[in-house]
Amino acid sequence: MASRASSDVPAPAPHTPPRIPALPGLGTTWYRRGPRYWLRRGFGAVLWFAVLAFFCYVALVLYGSFRGDLPPTVRTVWDWAQAVASCGAVVWGWQVQRRDHREKLQDPPTPDQARRDKRDETRRSVGLTLAARFLFVLAAPVVPACAAWCVGWAVAAFTVREYPSEVGARRWLGEHPAGA
Repeated sequence: MASRASSDVPAPAPHTPPRIPALPGLGTTWYRRGPRYWLRRGFGAVLWFAVLAFFCYVALVLYGSFRGDLPPTVRTVWDWAQAVASCGAVVWGWQVQRRDHREKLQDPPTPDQARRDKRDETRRSVGLTLAARFLFVLAAPVVPACAAWCVGWAVAAFTVREYPSEVGARRWLGEHPAGA
């Protein structure tokens, strides 16, 4: 009776590493949180703040055109009211974003949900952009406060330690260790 050759014996299955899901805006860099991760987060923040800077510039130009038509006394009062409203709007925008972040951390999205949510958000933004152009002109007297709210919201969004999509992806990996 012949002995079995070593090639006939099945090799033990190697450990299958988990398939790391790509997240919108972060790719797979969220898993290790190394320099590439922080570059992606930093680039995203710089891009958002560049867009916000342009938005604030347009808001101030539009407000300046509205402001020019006011009498000097009313203009001074309105400028002070706008400054106070803008300071309050920054704080309000910050609070809205932080509250939303806390809620999303309670039930973070899976990687598939994060991609679907990002796709849906992108689709909705096209219609909102068209509607916002009309409303932007009507809101000229209070546009600086709206821009300040957006700045507060964005600063709060980018200064979190971890995004909800990352928490959801880590939980998903814990439930699907082989990337199933």
